[in-house]
Amino acid sequence: MKTLKTLLDRGELIVAPGVYDPISAKLAERAGFPVLYMTGFGTVAAHLGLPDAGLATYTEMVGRVAVIAGAVSVPVIADGDTGYGGLVNLRRTVQGYERAGAAGIQLEDQLFPKKCGHTPGRQVIAADDMADKIALACDTRQSDDFLIVARTDARTAHGLDEALERAAAYAEAGADILFVESPETEEEMARIASELGRPVLANMVEGGRTPLLGRDRLAALGFAMAIFPVTGLLASAAALERTYRTLAAEGSSAEAGLDLYPFAEMTRLMGFEEIWAFEKRWAR
Repeated sequence: MKTLKTLLDRGELIVAPGVYDPISAKLAERAGFPVLYMTGFGTVAAHLGLPDAGLATYTEMVGRVAVIAGAVSVPVIADGDTGYGGLVNLRRTVQGYERAGAAGIQLEDQLFPKKCGHTPGRQVIAADDMADKIALACDTRQSDDFLIVARTDARTAHGLDEALERAAAYAEAGADILFVESPETEEEMARIASELGRPVLANMVEGGRTPLLGRDRLAALGFAMAIFPVTGLLASAAALERTYRTLAAEGSSAEAGLDLYPFAEMTRLMGFEEIWAFEKRWAR
């Protein structure tokens, strides 16, 4: 498996879809994506049925990291929120995410309990405190191939200049990838991509505060990575709603004309063929 660092060193834009369970991860890998992004919004929604508002615990999330990273052979960047507490908690979070198989962890400078990006009311901790978190994360990891993504949510409440100053401080503390959340214009995105001197990530959220740009434009601006954290989740929800409404109205899937993933293909995706081969080999 190519490491996330190796892929970044190519200098080409990496597009990473948001995944939130093993099925979405397997399908994303099958589609050819070289890197996956374990979305906090989607994972908390799918696993707990709750909003991404600081309600999920470290234990709940590290378990999801292990399940999702273990389901695929491509690197997975995992959302680690604020580190789930103070510095000693952050150390445990970094250790746990790395052991669970993540290729990198995203950490943000929000005040706990955090809020989902692109939603109102986000507050940030002191920049020096976050820089300490990033330095500790870098010191804690066992391998330099485990990358630290430093996110700042300062843009919405404090403006772009402060957000850029914070991102630069986090780079100085050792962050491998910088993530300035919720820029509101393409001009702001251009500044973020050009002024920081480190690989920079663009967060493409359908219905969010940031303009949705295409691959070529993001690459031209200088972004190293673009994540689409909720695209798969929103598509799945739309498909499920249509399917369940049709099933409720028709009372059967037999003649409803539903666009369904083939059952035989789902069994292959989930690894039934390996189980059948195992049982055949070891049957008495």
